[in-house]
Amino acid sequence: MAETEQGSWRGRAAARGDERWPNVRELGQPRARVTSRDVARAAGVSQATVSLVMGDKWRGRVSERTAEAVRTAARELGYRPNLAARNLRLGRTRTALLVVPALTNEFFARVYTGAARAAAEHGVGVVLYPSPEGIGPARDPFASARATLDGVIASSMAVDALADIRDGDLPLVMLDSDPGRTEASATVNLDIADGMRQVTEYLLGLGHRRFAHLAADVDSWTFHERARALAGTLSGVADAGLTTEPAALDVRAGRAAAERALTGPGPRPTALICDSDILAAGACKAARRLGLRVPDDVSVTGFDDLPLATAVEPELTTVRLPAEAVGEAGMRALMTVLDGRPAAPTTLPVELIARGSSSHDGARTGEGVTAG
Repeated sequence: MAETEQGSWRGRAAARGDERWPNVRELGQPRARVTSRDVARAAGVSQATVSLVMGDKWRGRVSERTAEAVRTAARELGYRPNLAARNLRLGRTRTALLVVPALTNEFFARVYTGAARAAAEHGVGVVLYPSPEGIGPARDPFASARATLDGVIASSMAVDALADIRDGDLPLVMLDSDPGRTEASATVNLDIADGMRQVTEYLLGLGHRRFAHLAADVDSWTFHERARALAGTLSGVADAGLTTEPAALDVRAGRAAAERALTGPGPRPTALICDSDILAAGACKAARRLGLRVPDDVSVTGFDDLPLATAVEPELTTVRLPAEAVGEAGMRALMTVLDGRPAAPTTLPVELIARGSSSHDGARTGEGVTAG
């Protein structure tokens, strides 16, 4: 017998004052459904207050302390709001569609984790759709069931790619996308430009002046922003040089692009700035194949701080992107829009993580092998 069944039986038996084995009818007897009145009684508040808190309408009406007391009581009692009735009143299905380019990159899996966590707080379900075309046009997998969706959250995708899915004027929250576009109901971005500036200024501080940018060959705002920030940061450094090698977002393409950068005409770059940790892993492989040491002969930096960043040796200097926080903020923005309130554009900070793949330019400091 399952422990939960035994526990409930023992409770009923104790109330009767006997220890007889329960019959089938007793085991199958459903528990009385916990209601908002039960939660209100346990929390010492009114039913109206419970409705405000469980419907996430409490801000500005009840205190944080009271809201937490209601949530705690609901959790301990196992209370679940009657979503069907509430959805009927609101005219909503409580379902959001999250569109990402792919699930092969852990960044987007973490975005989903954050979005799902925030959605659970609002009693909302999340349908995940990885676009098979990456950032290209996303086919609408819900053409016959669009009425079952309340809104769309799209990560790192051009707004134009979502025309089919958005047919019907569903609210749209864009993640890591051009904040200047007006089609989105709200935007949540990472401070990508600042991340690239942090990397570039860090390498400049280490004495590097010859750079190669392994640029993701993807036509999207987030990668254009990285290129603009890198070029802009170096534009004020008179003796800095920059070459660019485009690459698809995989290790093999990163290795090929790095080999081109390291063996091309002119002085060899002393630092490879990569648009992703995946490209940086390929760059490290290229350096080893060419007999170069990372970071003694060439420094390598990534972007994302995926688990891959600490799986390679030396570990990657990279920019940490709070992917789960992006998903959470995106879902909260969608809930705000669905409540009829404006959602302010959100920009989340990023952080440079310095590790072993970067060091001083030995040619300038006299500490390493002269490049060139």
